Amino acid sequence: MKLVTIENIGQEYEVLGMVKGTVVYSKNLGRDFMAGMKTLVGGEIVGYTEMLNEARQIATKRMVDGAEKLGADAVVGMRYGSSSVMQGAAEVVAYGTAVKFK
Repeated sequence: MKLVTIENIGQEYEVLGMVKGTVVYSKNLGRDFMAGMKTLVGGEIVGYTEMLNEARQIATKRMVDGAEKLGADAVVGMRYGSSSVMQGAAEVVAYGTAVKFK
């Protein structure tokens, strides 16, 4: 499955529709405590970075699964969105347009 953020990919295609994958993901209590401690000294909070990377992977897979169900060859105009749902938890959405090459 080809995933691109642009719409013009050098091939003609038929638009099948919008596809998305979502996940609400949280880290464990130990990571949350360590992240809180890290804010005292500054720098990257690796636990949050890892959490968001894992969430993006899950959301992307769910989006690709939706595209495959439509018979798509690619997802164009792909984007990510995220928001904080509650302390220590984030929603990540992967979305784009499923297309079939002509």
